[in-house]
Amino acid sequence: MATVHTIRAAVLQLAVPSNDKLNNFLASEKVIRRAVEQGCELIVLQELHAASYFCQQERVDFFDLAEPLNGETFCAYEKLAAELDVVLVISQFERRAAGLYHNTAQVIDGAKGRAGIFRKMHIPDDPGFYEKFYFTPGDADGELNGFKPIPTKLGKLGVLICWDQWYPEAARLMALAGADFLIYPTAIGWDLRDDEAEQQRQLGAWVTIQRSHAVANGVPVLVANRTGFEADPENPDLGIQFWGNSFIAGPQGELLTKASCDERGFVCADIDVRRAESVRRIWPYLRDRRVDAYQGITRRWLADQEP
Repeated sequence: MATVHTIRAAVLQLAVPSNDKLNNFLASEKVIRRAVEQGCELIVLQELHAASYFCQQERVDFFDLAEPLNGETFCAYEKLAAELDVVLVISQFERRAAGLYHNTAQVIDGAKGRAGIFRKMHIPDDPGFYEKFYFTPGDADGELNGFKPIPTKLGKLGVLICWDQWYPEAARLMALAGADFLIYPTAIGWDLRDDEAEQQRQLGAWVTIQRSHAVANGVPVLVANRTGFEADPENPDLGIQFWGNSFIAGPQGELLTKASCDERGFVCADIDVRRAESVRRIWPYLRDRRVDAYQGITRRWLADQEP
């Protein structure tokens, strides 16, 4: 890492119109190759990019979309990463065992193959996002679990997934464990029944919280989101309009690049990895943390405690 000064990174933003895994891979491969032609060496794909966002409904037949860690989707991306000598962050619906499934990111470090995995820790259960039906949360610790950065030739990647992005605790723990980047594969969008003002408030909150993780921890943040409309499988008049807006921010939260709502392809930026050091010197948040006073953070709620 000491010899690397600037990294060109890309975040993909694609629509996923069907559950045809081969066609979806070929679409992603085409964009990845374009990004590599522009010098990108770290490439992040969106959440659950192998298929449509199936969590809009609770249906047991959708478990058939899951694959083991070494499934055909991983093998295809592993071969591609080796050929192009790039670091890929991919996302999958993992079948760990019968009845045990995860929302999992895998990091592939060029020809070295898999560098590590991260299993989504925070699992939502909201209208249109019924993920608790499908996904078991990642374990808090263990060799392949918890908030542990994944070492690669480009640095340590603090990979988190979508709903994890709303939690400053997750970002902080990754930073404290030495992450050089915070990375968020994401699938989030609007409920079409919400009015324009509410939709914009949600989008603004989403961008703000993730840029704040860059500020609070002094590290770059990379976010890859889906775009396009995906209809509810049981009610085609309803569904999710994924809001795109994938972006890369620097260690002061400054936007280095950002896609529009409906842009398809990728956006990329050059990241000066040395800036994190200089930013942390002038904003030494880690130095001034009162670790002796934060015991309450491990409690569910404090307002009903005795003063």
